[in-house]
Amino acid sequence: MILISINHIAKSFGGNLIFNNLSFEVHEGSRIGIVGRNGSGKTTLLRLLAQHEMVDEGVIHWKKGLKLGYLAQIPDYKSLTGREVLLTAFDQLVPIESKLRELEFEMGQEVTPNQLQRLMDQYGKLQDEFTLNGGYEMEAQLDKVSQGLHLTSLLDKPFSLLSGGEKTKVGLGLSLLRQPDLLLLDEPTNHLDLQAIEWLGAFLKDYTGTIVLISHDRSFLDEVVTKIAELEDGEMADYHTNFSGYLKEKEERLLREFQEYQEQQRKIKKMKEAIKRLRDWANRSNPPSAALHRRATNMQRALDRIEKLDRPVIDVKKMAVEFEASDRSGKDVVVMENVSKSFAGKNLFEGVNMLVQYKDRTAIVGENGTGKSTLLKLILGECSADEGMIKVGDSVKIGYLSQHVFHGIGNERLIDVFRSEVHVNEGEARHILAGFLFYGPAVFRKVHQLSGGERMRLRLAQLMYQDINLLVLDEPTNHLDLDSCEVLEEALEKFNGSILAVSHDRYFLNKIFKKIYWLKDGKLTFFHGNYNWAKEKLIQMDGKEGLLRKQVRSSVTRTIDSNVSKRITGTEEIEKKLENIEEAIHSFKKAMESMTELDSLQLHYAELKQMEKERDKLYDQLDEMV
Repeated sequence: MILISINHIAKSFGGNLIFNNLSFEVHEGSRIGIVGRNGSGKTTLLRLLAQHEMVDEGVIHWKKGLKLGYLAQIPDYKSLTGREVLLTAFDQLVPIESKLRELEFEMGQEVTPNQLQRLMDQYGKLQDEFTLNGGYEMEAQLDKVSQGLHLTSLLDKPFSLLSGGEKTKVGLGLSLLRQPDLLLLDEPTNHLDLQAIEWLGAFLKDYTGTIVLISHDRSFLDEVVTKIAELEDGEMADYHTNFSGYLKEKEERLLREFQEYQEQQRKIKKMKEAIKRLRDWANRSNPPSAALHRRATNMQRALDRIEKLDRPVIDVKKMAVEFEASDRSGKDVVVMENVSKSFAGKNLFEGVNMLVQYKDRTAIVGENGTGKSTLLKLILGECSADEGMIKVGDSVKIGYLSQHVFHGIGNERLIDVFRSEVHVNEGEARHILAGFLFYGPAVFRKVHQLSGGERMRLRLAQLMYQDINLLVLDEPTNHLDLDSCEVLEEALEKFNGSILAVSHDRYFLNKIFKKIYWLKDGKLTFFHGNYNWAKEKLIQMDGKEGLLRKQVRSSVTRTIDSNVSKRITGTEEIEKKLENIEEAIHSFKKAMESMTELDSLQLHYAELKQMEKERDKLYDQLDEMV
């Protein structure tokens, strides 16, 4: 069944044609990923589908009664908390639930039998309606989504006081809870951490409705979509596969089209040569040959009727990024030893150790709010540690790419901002910026008019012409289109310096980085491998940790009463407990000998200390009795 039919639509902004004569259909149950370069019109198309924009030409038909869910449809809920905003997804159920509570209260009061019967009849009808519409699953669904997207800390906060990213996360949760027939998502992973991205991917795989999304997250596209719609030069090309399959099929299609183009060009060339020869022969004849002229004319008409194939664009224009470290750093680039940091009485992390050496490709991953960006700020000297030592090598020259690039810069022109850090004349600056896809008058645009991807490209242009040997990157792929991500990855692979990055892009992490520091529960764990390998090892560690904790608790339970603060009478009983706990401590130490991960050992060492404290309490009790 067709949910949306798009017929020969056109859309322009400020005199710039975004697309023209565009047609396609969205079928029920589809999972479509829209891809294309920045500025190709992906978000505009999604806004048209969501009825937030009107087409200039053509027509869009929506299935009657179609329930749409669009991430940008988030009013400013001034007087509501995050939880209350999410509960608006159940607008029909919340009033029914309130009425049920009222009826329960009334039935508990002193009423006549007739009144009680009337209340019970009313209660039964409402309860049936509440049940049929999933009312008793409301809280479970809200908890599932809020925990999956890590919204639990935002539920009790006023929505109006949340940051833009936090509002977007709540809006995403609201869209999922509404369970529309058609879910429209524009870059849903941008403000999510790795765990929330993976949860969202799993959630959407099981989603029963239709999904149309825009994303630059290649791993996410592979997980969720079954069809890629590529928007390029105002035209739509369909690929009935996921993102990896799309790349392969597109390459095969371009090769096939190029071969067809070359074959047609050879045919046209031969026909032109034949026409030229026939006319030459006709003119040389004495008298001139009318028959040869007719043959030449007929062949020319056949040539004119051929539908000329456009030359396929094999190599689209991409950024010209190439980083080069002019002077190498020393062997140790960044050293952290026993570093701790807290904000407003809350510990972010403690006892952190990190080592980044020359030419290392190191990434820091973890959930939002665990302190990843704070670790970068400590290295950059933007804040200081509460405890521990941080050392950046003397010969290290840092180039920093922030996820909030050019934040606070407004009316300055693009070219002026570029030249503020790269000291070249205007002509040379325009030549360099053209390599980053800023052509002609585009270099005179105001910075506040630039998209996130354009700001990122401008900052990359600055970094490429600075004297650096350590790149510090904070979410570098967040706003870049897929082509720009690939160019950046190629440049980073060739960079002859060191790289330290924070990222939630799994494809990027797996391709570039071979050393992963995982920040979790205030501890930093090191893994020598890419993201997928680190994740697998972390799962194994958590499993072993859970098993060991269970064994320890079982051992301690057998040896110590649930309330150790109660006075234990009888020296024989205490001595027996001491014997058992000493045996448990010995077994625990032996189990720790086979562990190899430093952070895991530290965690279990703390468990051991707790057992030893329990043992010391028993000794104190024994001393008092003796």
